[in-house]
Amino acid sequence: MTEALHVSSDIAFTPAVKAIQTRKGSRESYARVERNGGWATTIDDNLAAFLGAQTSVLLATASADGQPYIQHRGGPAGFLHVLDPQTIGFADFKGNQQFITQGNLAENPKAYLFVIDYAHRRRIKIWGRARVIEDDPELIARLMPKGYKARPEQAILFEVAAWDSNCPQHIPQKFDAADVAAAITTRDIRIAELEALLAAATQAKE
Repeated sequence: MTEALHVSSDIAFTPAVKAIQTRKGSRESYARVERNGGWATTIDDNLAAFLGAQTSVLLATASADGQPYIQHRGGPAGFLHVLDPQTIGFADFKGNQQFITQGNLAENPKAYLFVIDYAHRRRIKIWGRARVIEDDPELIARLMPKGYKARPEQAILFEVAAWDSNCPQHIPQKFDAADVAAAITTRDIRIAELEALLAAATQAKE
């Protein structure tokens, strides 16, 4: 269960943050957002579609004494599952067995997802709480991407408290190698088609 907040954006805009915003001149613009209810607190259709298309996410946690840690999680598009308007789930694949994220969540469930789409220059920030599920093989199997060659060790469920999107400023535009290869293949096929048409037209004139 999430902590009570005056508005949802207070999860990030603490009194210290608001004081700096006031000093640097941005407080009023964010105050307008707060007067309209703050950030979204449930997963809408647009966010669900965005998450379903991603192949990478950064999961941030912290230990009981506040030591932060960020871990990358990836998989084929669709590995992030929207289970309901409040919950994101994904299979946690077997890795180097340091278990820092799991240890942090065992003593501090507060967590954060940072999802960035370089091709479309979009980034989403999601605050909430997470927990590791080890003893539910049915859930783990449900979250496991079909045909993906990885060993699921457990599942992670992320309860959304608030989310916001950033502007595309300063996000470099990058493309996945698979997308680039597909585009090149499509281009080469089209070039071959045009060359064949040109050759046929030239031969017809002779």
